[in-house]
Amino acid sequence: MTAITPLEFIHKKGIFGDHHKKNESDLLKISEVKNLTIIQVVQYKKSEVNITEVKIDGLEFPEQNSNVTSNKDTRILWSAPRTWLILSNKENIIDIVKKDLKEKYFAITDISHSRAVIQIKGMQAKEVLKKGSPINFNEFDLNRCVGTVFHGITIVIDSISNDPDTFNLLTLRSFGESFYHHITDSALEFGYVGV
Repeated sequence: MTAITPLEFIHKKGIFGDHHKKNESDLLKISEVKNLTIIQVVQYKKSEVNITEVKIDGLEFPEQNSNVTSNKDTRILWSAPRTWLILSNKENIIDIVKKDLKEKYFAITDISHSRAVIQIKGMQAKEVLKKGSPINFNEFDLNRCVGTVFHGITIVIDSISNDPDTFNLLTLRSFGESFYHHITDSALEFGYVGV
């Protein structure tokens, strides 16, 4: 049985907004990220494990605010002190995490089905995000993440590329539809392709 994604019946494919006389390759791309495993990892205060000695899928856990470590399949986002989000398209990532992180020292929670993930890609992606979030995107670079709000909806922004600007936007599944409409409405001015 295949799970129904948060935006299964909401996300529309096609060209929308101000796209007249614009090359389709220059338009923003908005899509739902599917088949992504999202795991929250919290290190207990009394944990005896030095986090600098732990790796998941060959990646170290970032120790500084808003940093991300990544490879082709997996991203580890610093979420809060002693708290991280692991995002991966590897099918067995939960097994890898549970093998490498002992439950005696870490709380490991699969939150994949409780999140909607939207990807926005293109030269105006930051301009769209500026419309609803108070973050200074002029200083927001590759492999950075931040928890913020977008039109009152709590989200996590993960910068995955800067050529062109590409962001994965995570929100609670229950806010997925509203958030999707906020993002697409904000993108109409520039024109976008739903892919």
